[in-house]
Amino acid sequence: MSIETLENVENPLEAGLTILGSTLIVDDISLRIVEVEAYGGEKDGPWPDPAAHSYRGRTPRNSVMFGRAGRLYVYRSYGMHLCMNISYGPDGVAGGVLLRAAEIEAGHDVVSARRSPDRPSHQWARGPGNLGASVAITLADNGTDVFDSASRIRLELGEPEEWVSGPRVGVSTAAEVPWRLWIPDSPAVSAYRRSPRAPAIS
Repeated sequence: MSIETLENVENPLEAGLTILGSTLIVDDISLRIVEVEAYGGEKDGPWPDPAAHSYRGRTPRNSVMFGRAGRLYVYRSYGMHLCMNISYGPDGVAGGVLLRAAEIEAGHDVVSARRSPDRPSHQWARGPGNLGASVAITLADNGTDVFDSASRIRLELGEPEEWVSGPRVGVSTAAEVPWRLWIPDSPAVSAYRRSPRAPAIS
């Protein structure tokens, strides 16, 4: 699969499935993406999603989501953690897939030095903030073309043999949308935590 696969997706769910099971390469570190969360775009676009950063339109912060497919959208969560998204869809239409968790396949020594070496390795990149910390992502990486062979951060698309979907984590709006996708047999998949600001499940 190639960047054209992400450019021509029909909906956010398809975009998430395109990235789930792929390999993320950052310098000498290689990770298998085992959990993602898909987000749509602006309210007047083809995939309106009130939980997306792009829902109210383009801003300097979210402009990467409106650009070409295959760009890295990096943002700071809760003022502490840096999270990574991959843009998808045609140029000018917002969409992003949050990388939620990954298994370390190469570069264990590098990641161990950044994370807690006394914790099991499957926990090092469990959760989007931990994943970002494992590969030392920075705000300067925002906009990186992950399909450019010269990039420090690259994505090699793959396909999961099995996958499960469920409601998204931590969002207060559109929390029930089942666009969180994960590989069920992976120990690196994060636990589901519903936002306390989301409407109660009836």
